[in-house]
Amino acid sequence: MKNVQKQKRANKSLPFFFRDEFRVSLIIILISLALLITTFTFDIVPPILNRGIQPAAFPKALLVLIIIMTLLVYYLATKKPWKVQKKLPKSFFLTLLSFLIFVVVSKTLDFFLGISALSIFVSYYWGEKRIIYLLLVGIIFPIIVFIFFETILGLRFPPGILTNIYYS
Repeated sequence: MKNVQKQKRANKSLPFFFRDEFRVSLIIILISLALLITTFTFDIVPPILNRGIQPAAFPKALLVLIIIMTLLVYYLATKKPWKVQKKLPKSFFLTLLSFLIFVVVSKTLDFFLGISALSIFVSYYWGEKRIIYLLLVGIIFPIIVFIFFETILGLRFPPGILTNIYYS
């Protein structure tokens, strides 16, 4: 117990710019800012060719959201320091595997089936075991993604089993 208390005090005595939370947050923010600056060089699409919002608006909004969320995570990390883990949990590797499954399913079958498989797989391995909630996540989340991209951004999705039914 005393060893843990000493370690907490040792981490508190470090200047903020030496702490892991600050360094990770700084790297994420610097990369996001660099990418945000490059979005200002995107061409503006004439209104007659524009379907939905301007192509540069979505990446800008996404990068600003990433910066805000990183600042929030850093603030929370200063209130409750991160736990040091010797090895990553099994759910981390299964989440990486789920992204590979998403790519395979979305390229071979359908993008929305890929999103459903991804959301169900990730929800299950991060702790949700109730079947009804898994099915709701697998159905509602792809519908929300479709509505957002199709109606707000005006983007069409690649052909697949479900998208061919909708677009025909």
